[in-house]
Amino acid sequence: MDKLKPYLFDLSLEDLTSLILSFGERKFRASQIYENVYRNLYSSFAEMSNIPSALRPILDSEIRFSSLKPLSDLVSSDRNTRKILFSLPLLNSPKPAQIETVLMKYSSRNTACISTQAGCALGCTFCATGQGGFQRNISSGEIIEQVIFFERILRKENEKLTNLVFMGMGEPFANYDEVMKAVDRLTDPLGFNFGARRITISTVGIVPMIKRFADEKRQVNLAVSLHAATDELRETMLPINKRYPLETLIDACRYYVDKTRRRITFEWALIDNVNDIPSQAHELVRLLKGLLCHVNFIPLNPTSGYDGRESDQKRIDKFREILNKAGIPNTLRVRRGIDINAGCGQLQQAVTVNH
Repeated sequence: MDKLKPYLFDLSLEDLTSLILSFGERKFRASQIYENVYRNLYSSFAEMSNIPSALRPILDSEIRFSSLKPLSDLVSSDRNTRKILFSLPLLNSPKPAQIETVLMKYSSRNTACISTQAGCALGCTFCATGQGGFQRNISSGEIIEQVIFFERILRKENEKLTNLVFMGMGEPFANYDEVMKAVDRLTDPLGFNFGARRITISTVGIVPMIKRFADEKRQVNLAVSLHAATDELRETMLPINKRYPLETLIDACRYYVDKTRRRITFEWALIDNVNDIPSQAHELVRLLKGLLCHVNFIPLNPTSGYDGRESDQKRIDKFREILNKAGIPNTLRVRRGIDINAGCGQLQQAVTVNH
């Protein structure tokens, strides 16, 4: 069955080499295929003119080239944000899993927001993905193919991806091994050769994985979804806080900075009269004092399963003023793709497909 075939984007160069040798072919063919996939961005074996014509159908019958099937393609009214809904193979589930992936265009950069799970089990109250529940982990190849999908589109426009954020559907550190395999192949100098420092991985705060990530001393950036500065409030928003309360989480963040000497980013969705109040700002200052960090604020994006509203500008300004006076760097991000539900926290399984 097709689902049992090796999936091309799941294969490292070493894996691909072993497979090619098992076909009785010479080792260098694997490097050619790898380059065709990650450098030339070919979308089928048939396009690979440097591969013998007799070998191409063998590759086609023995290796699954693609796993993602586009179901919908939405573009925001300002034309700067594009969201694709993909269907994934059935595997062991009777219902097809789905993921959404977003491309955001700015004046000087193109950023892809990548999903790392189909759905999410962590249940953050204001996140549409969490509201929809968990379907399954996705493989390293299914993570990589999202990136390649948008890179192919941009290449046709004489552009390229400049930044990757693992901030789409799912919790990256709940699928840690596959995410890191994807990062390793995306940054492989022999393959896609994407700069590690242009990749950011976001977590809601799975403490053991933050420490493991720190110990591995990768050049990839780390962002933590904080959203509240007291346990009482954060537990009502992010259930993971009951397992890893703020003191434990911030200790892990300090461990990360001490180990890597890299700045950590904290994400904060501003919710009217919930976490935009001065007392939360003062508590946030207390939490982050002396830590090499940056706070990214974004007004809450609407979802059907949460009644909260985005903060107004006066409340945002007052909140940020408290951080500014304390010397804590912060930025207010512009919301993107809200009209197509492509903003932070809005991604979900949006289409029912009959098979």
